[in-house]
Amino acid sequence: MQNKTVFIIDAGNSSIKVARFNSNQLLEVQRFPKDDLSKIKDFISTNKGQYALSSVLSKKETKNIIETNSGIILLETDTNVDMKINYGTTNTLGMDRLCNAVFAYNRMKTDYAVALDIGTCIKFDLVHKTEGYIGGSISPGIDLRYKALNDYTGKLPLLSNKTRPEHVGTSTNLSIQSGVMNGINAEINEMIEQYRERFSSLTFFVTGGDARNFDIPSKNDIFADENLTLIGLHEIYQQNA
Repeated sequence: MQNKTVFIIDAGNSSIKVARFNSNQLLEVQRFPKDDLSKIKDFISTNKGQYALSSVLSKKETKNIIETNSGIILLETDTNVDMKINYGTTNTLGMDRLCNAVFAYNRMKTDYAVALDIGTCIKFDLVHKTEGYIGGSISPGIDLRYKALNDYTGKLPLLSNKTRPEHVGTSTNLSIQSGVMNGINAEINEMIEQYRERFSSLTFFVTGGDARNFDIPSKNDIFADENLTLIGLHEIYQQNA
């Protein structure tokens, strides 16, 4: 099994990512639109290998993907993992959070580790070397905050700019941008400090498409990997293949 090509599909909130592994090495990652399943189905039909899927899409859409290849293994939060899960509502635990936790757990050399994922949502997930997955926090990411300001007010425009401006916005757009971008930056750094204060033996693992937009402290207890979730998903697949 280890020498065969394995495709790990992560059907997420913003896109569908496919990671190709061979001999347990990540070789490449491709992205497909989530609103046109024909593209990912064509990919599955024309690329031979073992497949595993994690999906936050609807049951109908997920089934549509699985029907492309009867050998696809669906990985869900009740899938076996080599880590204790001490979480009160595992039925609503996102697979992405579990994948991030597995990645951190398998690499931690400290008593605790935190997986920080900055994407559609901002997620902190804490694991312990013997107690396994404990929990964490979820807050809205950049696009969700912009959308909320537009949806729940009468006049505020919908923005998409992901650069961080000066703290004092000199226009409505810059004020929104500052509130969202500088607010998230402050939130992330304050959360990191709170974790450090509470857990002395601690390592951070950072990922997410929007992580590059923020000032994550460059310290020797923080490691970044843009493919963290996919690698964690592959490790869960290995435990169940």
